[in-house]
Amino acid sequence: MTITVCLGSACHVKGSHYVLEGLQSLIKEHHVEGDVKLAGTFCTGNCQKGVCVTIGDTLYSLTPETTTQFFETEVLAKLH
Repeated sequence: MTITVCLGSACHVKGSHYVLEGLQSLIKEHHVEGDVKLAGTFCTGNCQKGVCVTIGDTLYSLTPETTTQFFETEVLAKLH
């Protein structure tokens, strides 16, 4: 599974670096480094939606505060 985090200007202002750091920590904490890869991208064209994160073709809008819930429901749940 690859999680792509937008690192463009609008998402950066909304905390994309915190979302990225949170995901990195969660991947290590849950020992899923072999199953989950992180990638970065520039503008996805959805600037109004917050920090844009994609898994496959599905777009999610995150904040630093919702990163853990996203990881548990959209990542861990699909790995197990």
